[in-house]
Amino acid sequence: MIDKVLSAIFMPALIMLFFTRITYSKVVGFLLTVSLIIVSAYKGYIHLWWMVVIEAASLTIGLYIVNQIERKKKKKSVE
Repeated sequence: MIDKVLSAIFMPALIMLFFTRITYSKVVGFLLTVSLIIVSAYKGYIHLWWMVVIEAASLTIGLYIVNQIERKKKKKSVE
């Protein structure tokens, strides 16, 4: 159970960063990550509602990190 909690905490944020860096679009990265979460819930890998809440929070943190990275890139290119 602890491995599922740890993966729910870290994996959505890391996957969001990964897909955003590969596709160069945070919308596409977000949609791909959400689709993976939906498929894993449909297949039965997510049994409890609080696991979904943890994954949603991790996804939100991943989106925040992506926004911060893009903001730094824009600030760097302006200077």
